[in-house]
Amino acid sequence: MRLGDGGDNFDDRTGQSGGGFGLGGGGGNALGCLLPLVASRFGIVGVVILLLGYCALTQLGGGGGGLIPSGPSTTQSAPNGQSTLTPDQRHILSSAVASTNQVWGQLFQRAGERYTPPRLVAYTSREQTACGMGQAAMGPFYCPNDQRIYIDPEFFTELSQRFGAPGDFAQYYVVAHEVGHHIQNLEGTLDQAHNSQARMSEAQGNAEQVKVELQADCYAGVWAANAKDPQGQRAIEPGDVEEGMRAAEAIGDDTLQKQTQGVVVPESFTHGTSAQRMNALRTGLQSGDPAACKFNG
Repeated sequence: MRLGDGGDNFDDRTGQSGGGFGLGGGGGNALGCLLPLVASRFGIVGVVILLLGYCALTQLGGGGGGLIPSGPSTTQSAPNGQSTLTPDQRHILSSAVASTNQVWGQLFQRAGERYTPPRLVAYTSREQTACGMGQAAMGPFYCPNDQRIYIDPEFFTELSQRFGAPGDFAQYYVVAHEVGHHIQNLEGTLDQAHNSQARMSEAQGNAEQVKVELQADCYAGVWAANAKDPQGQRAIEPGDVEEGMRAAEAIGDDTLQKQTQGVVVPESFTHGTSAQRMNALRTGLQSGDPAACKFNG
């Protein structure tokens, strides 16, 4: 994609220790989300690595998805350790959050609503969040309690080398998916789904979460369809859509389960099949309209 340099709402904490294991920001039950829930839902370490934003819904236990101010809009580099980001990683992460915030700010404005931008935090191995201690093995995730997206950039290496989904658009898709959860938080969708899950069986709750995840995929497509380059032209380049589709296919629940356990268990799906994720991303790309991603919770 042809995106300009980023800047605002991006924190580089790579190379730092990540802090202690206390909970902050009202996330009193969040550690139960970050570790035990992952194990109880999947039981497969390999699957956890690729579950984009798994905790975006289940992390609501601590803070209820309330809107918490995200702090001043400034870029921060690692103060206590040397950054491990490559120039390409820094550009992709900072430009992704800048572009998604610009696009969604405009879409919210057109709808007569106020947009509160999230922050993106790049970290190494583990990072203290308002939803508990974030672990790199969980993959990228969104914490509604502090309105931040957390990513260990090594995830992109796994996505490219181990699961065959290389390219800058695949990485942008990951970030845009997590921003999609932030949009759901602002819209109240995460609260709605969380409240519904409390009354459901595990299988029903999983199906509800699939809807949430597919909508986030669709929102990622909406962003890409509206993203502009520094000259105001469409930012998508030839080959970008194909990169996104490969990534969506690689992280489908059915594909991951076939690779890791050799058998597919549909009632355990939490993100949707490869076909569903590809279709959701395609819907957003082709429509460019958030209304096309309607959540039927």
